[in-house]
Amino acid sequence: LLPGLAELLASGRGAGAPGGLQLVGAGVEDLGGAQWRERVAVAFAGSADRAAGGPGGDVLEAVLDGTRYQRADVTDDAELAALLAGCQTPVAVCFALPPAVTAASCAALERTGVPAGTRLVLEKPFGSDEESARALNALVGRLVPERQVHRVDHFLGRSTVLNLLGLRFANRIFEPLLSAAHVERVDVVYDEDLALEGRARYYDRAGALVDMVQSHLLLVMALLAMDAPASLDERDLRDRQAELLRAVRLAGPADVASRRARYTAGRVGDRDVPDYAAEEGVDPALGTETLAEVDLVVDTWRWAGVPFRLRSGKALGRPRKEAVVTFRPVPHLPRGLLGEPAPTRLVLGFSPDSVTLDLTVNSPGDPFTLDATRLSSRMGAGDLPAYGQVLAGVLEGDPTLSVRADVVETCWRVVAPVLAAWRAGEVPLEEYPAGGDGPPPRAPAAGVRAVTSG
Repeated sequence: LLPGLAELLASGRGAGAPGGLQLVGAGVEDLGGAQWRERVAVAFAGSADRAAGGPGGDVLEAVLDGTRYQRADVTDDAELAALLAGCQTPVAVCFALPPAVTAASCAALERTGVPAGTRLVLEKPFGSDEESARALNALVGRLVPERQVHRVDHFLGRSTVLNLLGLRFANRIFEPLLSAAHVERVDVVYDEDLALEGRARYYDRAGALVDMVQSHLLLVMALLAMDAPASLDERDLRDRQAELLRAVRLAGPADVASRRARYTAGRVGDRDVPDYAAEEGVDPALGTETLAEVDLVVDTWRWAGVPFRLRSGKALGRPRKEAVVTFRPVPHLPRGLLGEPAPTRLVLGFSPDSVTLDLTVNSPGDPFTLDATRLSSRMGAGDLPAYGQVLAGVLEGDPTLSVRADVVETCWRVVAPVLAAWRAGEVPLEEYPAGGDGPPPRAPAAGVRAVTSG
């Protein structure tokens, strides 16, 4: 949050409130003022250096000079009320907390009341299942209007994800082809070479399905597959996302339409990675997965029968962060052309930001022989990091890049059968060595076209 805020302020945005922006830290830790300012200064350092001498640098310096820390148990009515009473209004309350603590804090806010104009900023995961998400949504809905609730999913601030809108809806060459008539399958993949990296306290109770698929990848899928909105107004855009996700379901029973696995000891690049179950802070009895894969279908006219595979894994040897649209083969190849046409693919890379089109052309050596070629272009990285982009929406009162209440609940509904089957032991927990490619490819779920994740 702090580095994202620093980049936002350095850009000259986000500090337009009367009297400027006041940054207040709060938590149960007994931090002194100097220790808190040092933490903020470290997070601001790179942005401050780049913005030095300009208006953004002055804003960063003013925020750093005015920041303070207040020790408070944010689930205690009196301490929370005292914390808010010392803040200038309007207040944006950022809950960088586990879902249960966020819910307890919001319950305290309901008892004490919130200042007029308060904005609530909730970090994912939003609840722990559909029922808890619905209860949390009802609670925050009693505190402030939905427009003032910002459920932050930083994936929606990624420049490549936002570039999906321009690529799809500003190019006649792509949009008419994105349908069941032309598309063989769609893969959304976020494979990392990073391992646990000290996040056991959160990750071991979430796992890859909740951490990545239930939130980030389903939202990317929605942007990739939704119909065109009338405008990029927050209501139009989020209505289309919600409409698409309501049509999503698992492609079959969880034991054939999902997969879970976790890494064992291995080597990723030049570093040794221990067995996940032996990582500090991990409870092996939880059976937490570090790789999750689900096959989905979209019950709409546009996408009927097209398999969507969402996958995310950790400690893999080949990072792969992309959405891949594989088009159906041509119905007829003229006699005389030699060779098999390679699959036509539209690949949207998330890191680095790129767009690639895989095509089949004539070979330069023999015009009657088919050859594969690739057209690639880098996409604009944007002037703000993902967290800077979503925080801009918070400070400017624009919820376009926030996740709406109904979308949160729908995402939990999509993965609910998978979570239930995994908890019941109906889907085995496979293993793969760190630094490898993950488990071998599996057969597609019944009832959809063949799909591979290669």
